[in-house]
Amino acid sequence: MNATKYTRWLATFAALLAVVVVGLGAWTRLSDAGLGCPDWPTCYGHLSVPDESHELQRAAELFPEQTVVAAKAWPEMIHRYFAATLGLCIIIIAALALRARKQGHPLVLPLFLAALVCVQGAFGAWTVTMKLMPVVVTTHLLLGFTTLSLLTLLALQLHGKITPLHTTRNLQRHLLLAAILVVLQIFLGGWTSSNYAAVVCNELPVCQGDWLAQADFAEGFSLHLSDRNYEFGVLSPAARIAIHSAHRLGAWLVLLVVGLLALRLWRSGADGRRYGSLIGGLLLLQIGLGISNVVFGLPLAVAVAHNGVGALLLISVLLTNLAASPARGQA
Repeated sequence: MNATKYTRWLATFAALLAVVVVGLGAWTRLSDAGLGCPDWPTCYGHLSVPDESHELQRAAELFPEQTVVAAKAWPEMIHRYFAATLGLCIIIIAALALRARKQGHPLVLPLFLAALVCVQGAFGAWTVTMKLMPVVVTTHLLLGFTTLSLLTLLALQLHGKITPLHTTRNLQRHLLLAAILVVLQIFLGGWTSSNYAAVVCNELPVCQGDWLAQADFAEGFSLHLSDRNYEFGVLSPAARIAIHSAHRLGAWLVLLVVGLLALRLWRSGADGRRYGSLIGGLLLLQIGLGISNVVFGLPLAVAVAHNGVGALLLISVLLTNLAASPARGQA
């Protein structure tokens, strides 16, 4: 098997592994285990969660203000193990791409992914050392989604699975707008989660009655850069209402713009129908999960699924943009 074939299958494995890593990251964050280990990359100075008496004693000496809680430390460490494995896979993909560059193998994307995963690792460390600072946590989430999306597109490209989509310039603009709105909505979702604003509104379709009168958008969308501990949130209820409300309004806008895009793709022909069905199905599923989060009080499994389907919706929109790009249409 040559370098190109190795890269093809390793990229597929890495994309699937990235799905697991994103899911584990969401599980860790949403189960309030983000500070299960107060240090990085070790956990209380160990490569695994300390459980022996001498390890616990050492942990108490290193972190006298912390107590080892295995139920929170293990999700954090498992996430780190999988993330480190993913990083190694991406580095190998980049090395193989360099080796096969004379065979017409994609090179820019693997090298970009290698740089990206290093930056993502740094934000993973800062998430812990900066004690869940919302801007760091949200950036970490966005970089994770970016890594997953690019790995998926690389794998599909290497396998020749991206069917060209011939569209009008107007529809290409609509596709670009949809991608931008989905990215912004993912940011709002991450900001809602990292500021513990997901359960501040438990009514539909409004948020706490006259939410506009209560919401404090200035506080809700300030960066709050300090060395304090952000676990469980530091914002006022009014600021959290503003964040949650913005996420809901964003969801309505995404439903309108992306829903219309799916309909236009469905009506554009056989290839467009395939992409439209994918985007439309994921959009409806995501909206349903979002509503379930509010109605049922943010069940952990539903919240994690909401995070995962958001990533899949982003991938589907980016994939359709790539398929409809003028360069691909002319190929």
